[in-house]
Amino acid sequence: MFKMRPATADDIAPITDLIRTRAAWMREREIEGWDGWHENADMLAGQAGISGIPVWALVHTTSGIVAGVTSVFENTPSLGWPDETERAESALFLATTVTDPAYAHHKPGSLIAWWALHQAAIQGRSWVRRGTGPFPGLVAYYETQGWRVVRTFQQDGVTGYALARCAELQPHLPSLGMSLT
Repeated sequence: MFKMRPATADDIAPITDLIRTRAAWMREREIEGWDGWHENADMLAGQAGISGIPVWALVHTTSGIVAGVTSVFENTPSLGWPDETERAESALFLATTVTDPAYAHHKPGSLIAWWALHQAAIQGRSWVRRGTGPFPGLVAYYETQGWRVVRTFQQDGVTGYALARCAELQPHLPSLGMSLT
């Protein structure tokens, strides 16, 4: 069974290891972006437990192992979402989602996304949004999870993707081994 909980300073070392493990997995498969994850692992993991940075950990309830991590913001950033009216719609925004390849058979990325959709629905929000850089393979993966590309955008000559899904309850999560509380 897995659960989501706010990450704490005690999670910094496991999150650093998680990010570096994912980067090594990506490097072995020649997947773009591995070097950025590797280089930024300490900085990203160091955000755990900092007030104002909403880092959440996907934790295996029996072992206590951090199998995934994401940041869940209550405001949509202007990058990828330039329309103020659109940004004003109630949404959660997922950023910096990383999962441990050792748990791939549990689909931790999907569990995190479904949990966010469920949380957004409980909170009365309309959307869950996320963005990604120039990684069409990652965009295709997100699309298999039901995300849709709302738009592409350019930043410093690099293409990015803004994606969204309608918030909705996910009552099937416990049957997949994910706690809803």
